[in-house]
Amino acid sequence: MKKLQEAESKAADPKLWEDSTRAQKYLKKQGALREQLRPLQELFILVEETGVFLELAGEEEAEESEAIAEAGFLLAKIRERLDQMELETLFSGSYDFCGAIVSLHPGAGGLESQDWAEMLLRMYNRWCERREYQIELVDILADDEAGIKSATFIVRGHAAYGYLQAEKGVHRLIRISPFDTSRRRHTSFASVDVIPEVEEEEYVINPDDLKIDTFRSSGAGGQHVNKTDSAVRITHIPTGVVVTCQNDRSQHSNRQQAMRVLQARLAELSRREQAEEINAERGQQREIAWGSQIRTYTFHPFTLVKDHRTGVEIGQVDEVMNGGIDPFIEAFLRWKARGKIPLKK
Repeated sequence: MKKLQEAESKAADPKLWEDSTRAQKYLKKQGALREQLRPLQELFILVEETGVFLELAGEEEAEESEAIAEAGFLLAKIRERLDQMELETLFSGSYDFCGAIVSLHPGAGGLESQDWAEMLLRMYNRWCERREYQIELVDILADDEAGIKSATFIVRGHAAYGYLQAEKGVHRLIRISPFDTSRRRHTSFASVDVIPEVEEEEYVINPDDLKIDTFRSSGAGGQHVNKTDSAVRITHIPTGVVVTCQNDRSQHSNRQQAMRVLQARLAELSRREQAEEINAERGQQREIAWGSQIRTYTFHPFTLVKDHRTGVEIGQVDEVMNGGIDPFIEAFLRWKARGKIPLKK
């Protein structure tokens, strides 16, 4: 609250607006601080409302009054909010309250892994819907037969990166293949990479270090997208980092989006080189194959989703695939805060 008051005080200074870039920076800072305080402010409102209904319940003679029922409902919401706030005390990174940039890549296995990557994309979409997070698809490369060859999207919402950092790693699927006429069981892999979305001022890119190519979009988007060079590929020559964006009809919009992702990836690369703490936060890059998975999703011969870091298991695989991954995320944050000591089952 004190930091927010200081930011609001500086933003109210007329001299600040003489420099529009500096003013915008303070406005963004205010917005980020307000977003961090929002859960606490909502909690205060819930406590006040609960107090009102408890007073009303005291004035009513019936044991099962509407006021008592409403107070019980609000108390359950208060407990839920307190659990969430307690979980967020485990955040230790400087970027945990930032947005998240998520990239999906199938492993070896052709259609099987590509289909699995698309299933994961749907799972994260459902998770974002449950939390009322905004999700912005930056780039997707669909296969002509099935699945996706890659996808990148940005998630914006309260502590999006803080939560989604739990998903970074290789995800394994075991199921009866819908593409195998013999109905045999197959194992597929896909990797999930998660980095924080950074402010533009945090990492400045020299335009001379960029190679920018335009090409026709290979994905869905109608005749306009397929007949014009709206897709953009940006290569950062010194590091070799390549970012592609082809989701929008406008080449200008795709270029802006690609630059945003490139800034985030270069900033992450810089942090890894400069600080051991951030390097540990990002984690070790692992091969998208057997033995490197963080989680296994078994559809056959039984249904089970198991996180190999924390030992958490959920038998309702359909619930997980519909976005019910919060138990895994919560366990990961506690596991990380304990120094990566395996949790007791």
